[in-house]
Amino acid sequence: MGSQLMASALGRFRNDFEVVGIACSPQEAFRKVEATKPHVAVLSTGLRDGEQTGLGVLERMRESYPRTTPIMLLQSPDRETVIDAFCGGARGILSRADSFQSLAKCIRCVHNGQIWANNAQIEFVIEALPQLRPRLNRSKGADLLTPREHEVTRLVAEGKKNREIAEILHVTEHTVSNYLYRIFEKLGVSSRVQLILYAMSRKKAA
Repeated sequence: MGSQLMASALGRFRNDFEVVGIACSPQEAFRKVEATKPHVAVLSTGLRDGEQTGLGVLERMRESYPRTTPIMLLQSPDRETVIDAFCGGARGILSRADSFQSLAKCIRCVHNGQIWANNAQIEFVIEALPQLRPRLNRSKGADLLTPREHEVTRLVAEGKKNREIAEILHVTEHTVSNYLYRIFEKLGVSSRVQLILYAMSRKKAA
């Protein structure tokens, strides 16, 4: 019922949103995304199969449907869940206590290639940097990055999408995806958010 009410409200909103599907289980969610290929997906941590099921859906969606930008709707925006959501690939974080207007702004924001989080959630991520940095630096991957891969990393850290990076570098989106695959392998990261955290930690260290 909550999902239907949210979908109905978004459909009436002045931002011209088109809601292409509603799902209450992981299986339904993947079927809907596969069939409709939405630009943005709003995921709840608690689906019908369990309280933290949404985080598993987020991880799989990042791997299987990279063109769909995920937003995580949290029951309780505690530190660990916020960090898990961002490391899982979420580009926006919202609490169920936030207003509907905030949800609409969040959707528009992440669709435009930006990250949506409040100050407290950003603090959680910044505090997590010291724990992430040793694992990333041990790989010495940064020394292996080519100048072009460093440039791609910088553009990702600025919030650019693959399409935008391709336009800036005058290459295809497929080439950008190949760059990111090699960057992830060299740095030992598995998501754009972790890559952004890595870039932030390098900048801070410098």
